[in-house]
Amino acid sequence: MNFRFKSAGRSFFSLYFLIISTFIIFSWLLDNVWNSYIEQDVESYTGYKTMLLAVGDYVQKHPKSEWESLVEQTGIRYQLPLKLISLSTFDAMEHKDHHALKEEATHVYYYDDMVTLHYLIPNTESVITLGPAKMPTRPRIKAIYRVCILAFFGVIIFIWLWPMSRDLEQLKKATSEFGQGNFKASAPTAKSTMIAPMMQSFNMMAERIKRLIDAHKELTSAVSHELRTPLARSKFALQMLSTVKDEDKRQKYQQQINNDIRELEELINEMLIYASFDSDKPELCFTNENIYELVGKQITNHEQLETKIEFLDNAPDLLAICDNHFINRALNNFISNAIKYGAGKVRVTVSEFDSDNDKKTRMCSICVEDNGDGVSDEFKAVIFDAFSRGDQSRNRETGGFGLGLAIVARIMEWHQGEASIADSDMGGAAFTLTWPIE
Repeated sequence: MNFRFKSAGRSFFSLYFLIISTFIIFSWLLDNVWNSYIEQDVESYTGYKTMLLAVGDYVQKHPKSEWESLVEQTGIRYQLPLKLISLSTFDAMEHKDHHALKEEATHVYYYDDMVTLHYLIPNTESVITLGPAKMPTRPRIKAIYRVCILAFFGVIIFIWLWPMSRDLEQLKKATSEFGQGNFKASAPTAKSTMIAPMMQSFNMMAERIKRLIDAHKELTSAVSHELRTPLARSKFALQMLSTVKDEDKRQKYQQQINNDIRELEELINEMLIYASFDSDKPELCFTNENIYELVGKQITNHEQLETKIEFLDNAPDLLAICDNHFINRALNNFISNAIKYGAGKVRVTVSEFDSDNDKKTRMCSICVEDNGDGVSDEFKAVIFDAFSRGDQSRNRETGGFGLGLAIVARIMEWHQGEASIADSDMGGAAFTLTWPIE
């Protein structure tokens, strides 16, 4: 837990400090650009130049003998360091020569954070000096606002990035474990709404891959066992055919080989059907079917057998959306198994009820029961898995290949329903098909 936090924190703070550093660098560059702009643009000095021009125009309207006192009075009035000097005095200053002042009429001199402006009154040898004054800078209150805005954005970014960074670290960990062969690894519930779809997609992908790998392992194990038995019998029969001379025994071994070949064909056909169902969903044709008629046709198809089939219709004239072909296939499998493993009695019940998850959704149910020996609780948990067989010896005479019920479960998934098993009050097993009516 501590390592996971350190790992997540390292990734998060790296990203967080990168963004905050970008804000700080941007703010610093902005300040430098501002200062450079102030130093290079005379017009930015909050009206200093305009003030000098106005004072120059004002004093020119009065006798020259009053200029110095008028400049001093203006400085006192506006609380500015104004004074009048001669051009020769300006020329004696070390910071500039008077030639530049004559060409530009106004000269700006900087030193430290102070500024001095000189204005040459046109057609005279008099210079109005303003300064030294503090260099204009960005108002401090605006700088404080900027800092507060940056701090606010910093908090917002922290709140936004932290759960996202933690979820990404969890996803990274789950991906790493899955890649190392831990196919049970899954991503936890995401705290960030932006990462949640990624988490869900990963879990769906991981579940699908795990399912395919498990099915592949089961297929490899089951097929190797199922193929070995008839092949071994055929091999033995072929060896005996080369030595036996009795015609009856020869025909017996030949029949055994034919039966084994037929069994192999059935196994391959069922495997192909299951593989096609597992890899991709076929094109379904959903129609509004009369369930009473659908079940009635299946019962009629099995009437020639000695087993007695009872039909209970608890939902008369029930219409449900389904694929007729595949629901018939699933129901046929249930009824055939009930006849095979029952003790002469089978009951088929059609019902309608509200969904447990959504009371507005009506469900259709077809339950097939028998009076056989039933199914053990241990086997109920895996009975719908591929190649699951109650007889662990996998003797072909005791049943099929364990694919029929797996196909039924897949059919019900396509109908957004389920296939389930329970104990029947008749003493045997109760297999049920359930799916939404609409």
